[in-house]
Amino acid sequence: MKTKLIWMLALIMAVASVGIAQQNPKAMKKEIKKKAVKEARKEAKRFKKQGYDIAPGALPMEKQIEKAWMMQYETDEDGYPMYIVASGNSVANTTSAAKLQATELAKLELAGSISTQVAALIESSIANQQLSREEAASVTKTVAAAKNIIAQELGRTIPLFEIYRNVGDNNVECNVRIAYNSKKAQEVARQAIKKKLEEETDIAHDKLEKLMKWDN
Repeated sequence: MKTKLIWMLALIMAVASVGIAQQNPKAMKKEIKKKAVKEARKEAKRFKKQGYDIAPGALPMEKQIEKAWMMQYETDEDGYPMYIVASGNSVANTTSAAKLQATELAKLELAGSISTQVAALIESSIANQQLSREEAASVTKTVAAAKNIIAQELGRTIPLFEIYRNVGDNNVECNVRIAYNSKKAQEVARQAIKKKLEEETDIAHDKLEKLMKWDN
């Protein structure tokens, strides 16, 4: 829920900045930088108050979070967010284990956001295709279960920041934030869902091609 609110805030801020970008890209970049720095300072202060710190040798917390906000504000030529962002949090008895688990949880959250977006596109596509009731039901069922499939196909994500704090006597808590290019995410989801539909349904190839065709 927190990541969705962050993503929605980034979307609102990005859309509000489109007019500035069309008039003066340099002015927009400067404005985004200013906003990112402000948000990063606030968030870093909150994390430090909670006992979080950075890994040895890593960039300062403020700089890591600033990078995250910069990417969350970045938009494409149509004014839509260029990246999908997700967070993960985990506790383990070693730093590496906590980071690995937190990253996997973030990838699942990322996949959930992607599958939600793609589900809306496919639902719209279903309405425009001549699918039987059974075929439409099969597609909807496959898309609803696509989160784990997409997570497995994502590959490398963009790490935005990672912070740690000690929990109890022997455990470490890790908080990470990652990003993935929005257009690439749609293509990964498209291919993953198409493959699953080919394996698990009897829908004709030409119908699947039309169903899975939409503008990014």
